[in-house]
This record gives sequence, C-alpha cells and structure tokens, in this order.
Amino acid sequence: MENKTYIQKKSYKPNNFAGKDFKETIVKYLFLLCALLSVLFIILISVFIFQGGFNVFRVVGIKDFIFNKSWAPMNTPASYGILPMIFGSVIITFLASIMAIPIAVFSAIYLAIDCPKKVYRFLKPALNLMAGIPSIVYGFFALTVIVPMMRDMFGGNGMSILTASILLLIMILPTIISISESAIRAVPKSYYQGGIALGANHERAVLKIVLPAAKSGVFAGIILGIGRAIGETMAVILVAGNQTRLTFNIFKGIRTMTTNIVLEMGYATGMHAEALIATACVLFIFILIINISFFVVKKRSEYM
Repeated sequence: MENKTYIQKKSYKPNNFAGKDFKETIVKYLFLLCALLSVLFIILISVFIFQGGFNVFRVVGIKDFIFNKSWAPMNTPASYGILPMIFGSVIITFLASIMAIPIAVFSAIYLAIDCPKKVYRFLKPALNLMAGIPSIVYGFFALTVIVPMMRDMFGGNGMSILTASILLLIMILPTIISISESAIRAVPKSYYQGGIALGANHERAVLKIVLPAAKSGVFAGIILGIGRAIGETMAVILVAGNQTRLTFNIFKGIRTMTTNIVLEMGYATGMHAEALIATACVLFIFILIINISFFVVKKRSEYM
C-alpha cells in the first residue's frame, strides 16, 4: 500500500511540470506572434507608401522630385519639387535638436544624480505629464504665447523657423530626458565612486565616467527625440508659417514635409495626391537613415 501511494505521488509531479511547459510554450509563441505582427505592419505600411509614390518617381523623376525648388501642383504644367519642404524639416529639426540636447542631458544628470528626493517627487511627474500632452495643445500654447513674443521682439507675424524650433525643443525634451535619466541610473555606482577615489571631483566623475558609460541609452533618447521632431505635424502647422520656400533666415516662415501632406491631402487628386504620398516616402527614408545612423554609432561605441 505504501509503495502504491509513493508511485502515485511520483507520477503526479511530471504531469504538473508538463502543464507548466505547455503554458510557457503558449506564451512564448504568443509573444512571437506579436513580434511578427509588428514586423508585418511595418512591411504593409512600407509597401503601401512606396507603391503609392512609385508612379511619381517614375514620371517626375527622383532627381526633379527631390531637388526641384518649385512646388506648384495646381499650375499648368504642374511642378512637384519638395526641396523646400525637405529643407524646412531638416533645419527646424536641427535647430530644435541642438538646443534641446544639452538641456535634456544636463537635466537628466540632475534628476539621476543630484536631485533631492523631495524635488524629484515633483519634477518627475511634471516631466511625465509633459510627455503626455497632445501636440495640438503645444501648438495652441505656441500660437498664443511664443508667436506674440517673437512678433514683438523680431517683427513680422511671429510664425517662423525659430518659433517652430522653440516649440519642438519644448516637445522633445521629456522624451530625451526620461530615456537619458534611465540610462544614467543604470550605470553602477561603483563607476562614480571609483572616479572620486582616484581624485576626480564630482563634475568630472559624472561627465567623464558616468555619462560616457550611459551614452548608448542617451543616444537612444536623442534619436527618439529627433524622430518625433522630424515627424511632428499639427503643432508645427500652427507656428511655422507654411511658406514653400528655401531660406536660411530663421525669422521667416517655412513648410515641412509633414505639414505639406496634411495641408493638401484633403483636396489632392491624381498626380498631386501621389506626390504627397511620395513625400511620405522621403520622410520614411529620413526616419530610416536616422535609426540606421544610431545603430551604427551604437555598434561603434560598443567596440571603443
């Protein structure tokens, strides 16, 4: 009788483990399915965009489409040149980034290392709230606050490259700060303590030891911030001026690729609509270049 009970108990445990293995297998393949769906969606979006813009590249030509300065789809003959919009996206994103990156990185260092707990309890939720504010709300804020300030200081109507850059600066700060802070907090404290033990002061230990150790995460935050800046639409529409022209004068208005698509897609037909889709293709390629550049920089930094 005792042997029978022992055998029954022994035979129960493998069945329990088999049930766990079955559940883990289901969860594993569920996660795999989710990952494959993400890849599938990217492929479908890519196929849709490039299929819609291929005819423009074939008829107009890639060179004329990208490097032509004239955007006049309603004229006869029509002209589909998006160089002013490409330049507008690049210059606004560039100005916003060079202003935002130092502020964001130093803010992340303060939050991760020097910020008192009482102050952190206030700053961190405020930062998270900034990240969750819809872009149109930022646009209305800039339209009612920043635009009048620019108009009073520099003249004109206040809608300009500089105004749009300041707006994007405010919008991308939470993204860069949050990711950079997490990366800095992930650096072992022994790095900082070792630097202090070797005679470095606080600032040198942070900037020369801790920050380089967190550069992979900091770069990730910067890339995500730049990606948001170059793809921003609704807020930029309200303050950029939306003139299709090439200018290095930061006090004049300009149009970006995203605003060009949104402003004209509602009434565009035929080749005009296809040209807007082709503009989305160029924007998509820009995002890919940014992400690939980040990947290359990250890989190089791992071997240094």
